[in-house]
Formats: sequence, C-alpha cells, structure tokens
Amino acid sequence: MADTFAIEIVTPERLVVKDIAEEAQIPGKNGYMGILPGHAPLISELAVGEISYRVHGVTNRIAVAWGFAEVLPNKLTVLAETAERPEEIDVARAEQAKARAEKKLASGNSEEECREALGSIAKAETRIGVAEKR
Repeated sequence: MADTFAIEIVTPERLVVKDIAEEAQIPGKNGYMGILPGHAPLISELAVGEISYRVHGVTNRIAVAWGFAEVLPNKLTVLAETAERPEEIDVARAEQAKARAEKKLASGNSEEECREALGSIAKAETRIGVAEKR
C-alpha cells in the first residue's frame, strides 16, 4: 500500500491545493473524518471547518466552507464553495463579518436568517482560527 495520496482542493474560482499528503482531516457534514492512503471510496458533503493535511511531516491548514469531498484510495478531491490558505485570510475582515453575523442573530430574525447568521459565524471563526495557527 502507498504511503501517500494525491490531494486537490478547488473552488469555483481556482485550484487552492494540489499536493501529495500522508494524511488529512476534513470537516464532513456529520463531523471530522480522517483520511489515510488506501481509504475506502466515499463521497461526503462538507461543513464549514478546517482541512488539515500532512506533507513530509509538516501540517498544512486550509479554511473551507461548504462543498463536497470525494475520497478514493489514492486521491482526495475537495470541491469547496470557499477555501483559503492561512496567509490569504484577512483576520480583521473575518472579525467584522463575525460581529455583523452576531448582530443579525441577536436581532431575532426569521429562522432562515438565523441559520445564515450561524453559518457566517462558523465561517468567520474558522477563518480566524486557521489564520492564528499560521
């Protein structure tokens, strides 16, 4: 069995990561999943969260929001609505987005608006957390 697998993380706008990984953690809709070489094939919906993957013993992190992941024994493909490397994240902007979403949530809007605000808060917190681990 191989010691690595290919990993690609793409958004509608660009290819964010094309690398070889020893292991990865991805935010599935129902919780985080660990991926190793030779993993059984699966397709999963992604939640907001952090993808971490290890290359030559170094852990890399990417903030992602929504999308899908396809896992094959020798490849992980992530199709994300958004994906950002730590150095691309504007922490001040993420903090402002979090504050706006918290204000929207506190104003007692419709159920749909509250769900959107909670998603925005999760996305902002993920972006801030990934940037801080840089």
